[in-house]
Amino acid sequence: MKSVLCRSMAAALACLCLTALHAQTFPAKPIRIIVPYPPGGGVDIMARTVAAKMPDTFGQQVLVDNRPGGGTVIGTELVARAAADGYTLLMANIAFGANPALHKKLPYDTEKDFTPVGLVALLPSFLVVHPSLPVKSVRELVALAKARPGELSYASAGNGSLLHLTTERFKSVAGINLVHVPYKGAAPALSDVIGGQLAIMFIPGPPALGHIKSGRLRALGVTSAQRLTLMPQVPTIAESGYPGFEIYDWEGLIAPAATPAAIVAKLNAEINRIVASPGVKQSITDQCADPTPGTPAELGERIAKEIALWHTIVKQSGMAVD
Repeated sequence: MKSVLCRSMAAALACLCLTALHAQTFPAKPIRIIVPYPPGGGVDIMARTVAAKMPDTFGQQVLVDNRPGGGTVIGTELVARAAADGYTLLMANIAFGANPALHKKLPYDTEKDFTPVGLVALLPSFLVVHPSLPVKSVRELVALAKARPGELSYASAGNGSLLHLTTERFKSVAGINLVHVPYKGAAPALSDVIGGQLAIMFIPGPPALGHIKSGRLRALGVTSAQRLTLMPQVPTIAESGYPGFEIYDWEGLIAPAATPAAIVAKLNAEINRIVASPGVKQSITDQCADPTPGTPAELGERIAKEIALWHTIVKQSGMAVD
């Protein structure tokens, strides 16, 4: 019995030593960041910003691998099935926490098959309307919607998109009925709101800023906790009568479950270094986003809260679940 116990203890010790050694030498080969979206979008741009800076410290190439499809499920599953060694990471966003509510069955377990590494940025959205709509504030929009229930339509980037989920939550807290018109992407949806075919939508800052400044869109509110430095004249939705209303399209890195804690800590320290660096920090701020360094635990807490939140919103809205 003692012999068996000794062998077991020796094996466990050897495993710990090997893990420590891997952490010390990590990374010893290129790292791959999976982006579950096509090239050119906000998540892709953020992944490439981080990937370009990681070799400065790690001395290894960091590759961005776009795997779009399935509402981010295809790329996310790839990471869930990858080796838990820190060399395959996911640049995730709000869809990661929303998908469990939008799909009855996923090919992975969102809460068990991953380990959070760290946040990169939080990206709020503007509530915008076409200037022809006779409202100049969130309160006036809500009053109009209540006076004309089911008559006003809003655009989104598609079922289950950030724009869809954000509007459904707003409808819930404001107690209004808006008709959803889904598009195949944010660009055509935004184009039709600018053209006046539809009057209302939530849209992240980068594609909307120029149109707001030119007057082609009217910004009524923003989903951040505080007013944005780039658009200080736009009030938050929280201060417009809905305290606690705060939604961000977060972007952060996630690794497969069982990735050694020492490697996660090493990756987290590098992300925080990059996000806090002056050039990257300014680049993120210029996109109306908040640079958000933090711990793996903080990202884990955000994901857990969002999973619960979106289950509630999807159930309340009667949103289709596949």
